[in-house]
Amino acid sequence: MHILSKLYEVLQARKNSDPESSYVASLYSKGAVKISEKIREEAEETIVEGLRLEKSADDVAIRKALTHESADLLFHLLVLLSHHNIDPAEVLAVLDERFGISGHDEKAARGQ
Repeated sequence: MHILSKLYEVLQARKNSDPESSYVASLYSKGAVKISEKIREEAEETIVEGLRLEKSADDVAIRKALTHESADLLFHLLVLLSHHNIDPAEVLAVLDERFGISGHDEKAARGQ
């Protein structure tokens, strides 16, 4: 089982947890707005580290920071998906469908 699937199962189980004792349950109790705020925060931190790494490509500490911020971003995105009962397998299926298609062509097919 892929780590995203394992994590999704844990996130789904946390829906029944006490918000006082579970970080994820506390996010669920605050709803999609709070979860989305966390995604925005983590995305901004990921961007900062990505831009720092662009300037210092060999900096191991920045590479590690980018990796950790990316994990935080993915985690909070999974929380939002779980909040709305969207299995990450559904997202991965979309990526699989798009694989091998030019990004320009895929975007044009969506009419955007």
